[in-house]
Amino acid sequence: MKKIVAAAFFALALAAGPAGAQIYVRIGPPRPIVERRPPPPGPRYVWVGGYHRWDGARYVWVRGSYMLPPRAHAHWVPGHWVQRPRGWVWREGHWR
Repeated sequence: MKKIVAAAFFALALAAGPAGAQIYVRIGPPRPIVERRPPPPGPRYVWVGGYHRWDGARYVWVRGSYMLPPRAHAHWVPGHWVQRPRGWVWREGHWR
């Protein structure tokens, strides 16, 4: 039983480790694509704009979409690329 618990703990530690890892991209991101917003699916929906993500070889555009805020008066802080000495790093968007 102790071996199973230890193995499960070790597996969780490995799974959680890469989540905080940063991937540096040496090539700066392209300019954002101007998207045409379709009508929102409902009155409370908020547009979350698209962004360029790095797929390991090149930037790929991820289209924007409408999302429901998690709570009243929440607003979306867009994700963005930040230039660092080692390259470009992606900062995820989030609700504030």
